[in-house]
Amino acid sequence: MPEKINAGIITISDRASQGVYVDQGGPAVRKAVEGYGWQSLGEQIVPDEKRAIQKCVRELIAGGCQLVLTTGGTGVAPKDVTPEALREIADRELPGFGETMRMESMKITPNAILSRSLAVAVDQCLVIALPGKPSGAVECLGFVHQAIPHCVKVLQGVPTSC
Repeated sequence: MPEKINAGIITISDRASQGVYVDQGGPAVRKAVEGYGWQSLGEQIVPDEKRAIQKCVRELIAGGCQLVLTTGGTGVAPKDVTPEALREIADRELPGFGETMRMESMKITPNAILSRSLAVAVDQCLVIALPGKPSGAVECLGFVHQAIPHCVKVLQGVPTSC
């Protein structure tokens, strides 16, 4: 297993993908990724559409990503389809990530109960859906970052003590 985790970042937003506003979520997540010593292999912006999300995840995995982090589309609005998109291509869901992100976020804001953030395994890659708000995405990643290296190793087939 390489020392650095290769990560891809996807911002999911109709408005950012159309250039209505400058994406701040992807760059915030990239900064956090680099702060953990991981390598960012690329950032993409896609609209809130299941097929676009799925295609981008698959492309990042094919490009060598062991970890894909999405930001956006995890709320309760009708256009928020990130969890559904990821579940459709997942080999399995890893509920502890979403549970932890919500539990810890509840200490910051009562609206965290509305979050549908989650993590799934797609092929040998860990995919984590983070909130769309840049500060929320970085906070949630911080709540689970310690479990990510081990999870990536297991998904990559690296022998562990477990």
